[in-house]
Amino acid sequence: MELIGFRRYLVLALALLACGGGGIAPASAAGGRWELLQDSVGVSAMHMQLLHNDRQPQGPVVPRRADCTAHSVEYDVASNTFRALSIFTDTWCSSGYVLPDGTVVQTGGSDDGIRKVRLMPACTGSDATCDWSEKPTDPDVLAADRWYATNQKLPDGGAIIVGGRGQPNYEFYPKADPASGTTLPLQFLSGDNSMYLYPFVHLNVDGNLFIFDDNRAILLDYKSGSVVRTYPTLGDGAPRNNPNAGSSVLLPLKPNATEAEVLICGGAPASSNSAVNDNRQFPPALRTCGRIKITDPEPAAAWVVEDMPSPRVMGDMILLPNGEVLIINGATDGIAGWESADTFNPTPVIYRPDRPLGDRFEVQTPAAGTPRPRMYHASAVLLRDGRVLLGGSNPHQFYVFSNVKFPTELSLEAFSPDYLDASNDDRRPSIINPSLTGAPVSVNYGDQLVVAFRVPVRDPVVSMTMVAPSFTTHSFAQNQRLLFLQVQVNKALQLPGIGGAILPTDGYVATVTMPTKVLAPPGYYMLFVVNGRIPSKGIWVHIQ
Repeated sequence: MELIGFRRYLVLALALLACGGGGIAPASAAGGRWELLQDSVGVSAMHMQLLHNDRQPQGPVVPRRADCTAHSVEYDVASNTFRALSIFTDTWCSSGYVLPDGTVVQTGGSDDGIRKVRLMPACTGSDATCDWSEKPTDPDVLAADRWYATNQKLPDGGAIIVGGRGQPNYEFYPKADPASGTTLPLQFLSGDNSMYLYPFVHLNVDGNLFIFDDNRAILLDYKSGSVVRTYPTLGDGAPRNNPNAGSSVLLPLKPNATEAEVLICGGAPASSNSAVNDNRQFPPALRTCGRIKITDPEPAAAWVVEDMPSPRVMGDMILLPNGEVLIINGATDGIAGWESADTFNPTPVIYRPDRPLGDRFEVQTPAAGTPRPRMYHASAVLLRDGRVLLGGSNPHQFYVFSNVKFPTELSLEAFSPDYLDASNDDRRPSIINPSLTGAPVSVNYGDQLVVAFRVPVRDPVVSMTMVAPSFTTHSFAQNQRLLFLQVQVNKALQLPGIGGAILPTDGYVATVTMPTKVLAPPGYYMLFVVNGRIPSKGIWVHIQ
């Protein structure tokens, strides 16, 4: 079989400093598998970002910042190896996104890094010196302190940076006017209970931004600064953002989408903050999810509330290639913060958006492996082979490895959802062309891309999905996005065109139409064939 070259991702983590009901759904059980990849990469993975390059990393495995308060490593998925990177200022509780050319942009952080911008290219070849660079002076630094802020990639390829502690405003990177250095006010973030910490931000299909903070949400025209729509309070009004730490996803978009929905799950009651901080008690986390159609012009009472199989705070929600949502990591009690939760939630849950209300949650019961506790400062990202990479967990002010219930985690592990179980092998598609190991395929908006694949047992429904890799931190996968593409699938004996390659007897050709830039901002995406609910390994496409 052909060996697949997987892309590397960056683990950004920092040590020694701190950032300061509906009906109960039946919980059916499925498979899955845990796999420990590295017992220690030397860093607790507070932030993670998947990249599109295939380089084999080299170099020393040691932190490289003089005061040892912040460090970063690059992990290569194919070789299961890692190397140290250089960070110059404090990146704790920062945010980020990926430029259209594949460069990671990391914004803000703590202390001397709170207004900094750092860049990490998608390195090529064997250059072990490829590393972070930092924007040292105006006009490249941020206009405001950005600690616990959120980035959202925009249709022009830039990003909006929203909120952060003490910042009821937003700004853009790159700056529209480098000489201005100004922020734009966002009165919505000025509520009595708002701390502006990692607001949930999603790009709507109309080009406006859905912004959720605490228990409220608006649709913002970020160009004019005007509020297009105000949504009702979610459920009973319990807070969902940090430190109460629920999670949020923009649910998968249908082909040529004109409608969009957001799902927000978990968190902690407002009363938990004082219970934890004043009395060292750990009340149960929320088990509710709220789902809303954000394109509905009259969204009165639009939140549909559902119950997860178990309570969860500090969980991560990751879009899977088949359009399902993995809910993983976190605790069943307490809040986000240092020593602020007492019980790990070890049970992954799959949410199936297209199932009827009351039948959307499915508990995963892995037959192999035991998960490491992933509490505060943990993270998760989707890999191109369909696994989900997990890292981090450090609910302490410093790195602590003994005499505590939840020691600092330096490990990396992978969770394989049940669609990767061997029982699904005969229904698993394999992309033949373009090559899984080749360079990313370049496409333009509106282009048609021909993809050849094979599958022994074809399901009546075959779809194609395109997934934007996320910058994940603090229970929110920023810029995460999944699109079902317009596709036509035909049985074929060879690829189209004169001299087209001969296909195996179980081969098919899919003609895929690329979306618009509002639905898919320019950059790199993973493209999958999905047979029923069983995805292939992905290929990288670059859309512009």
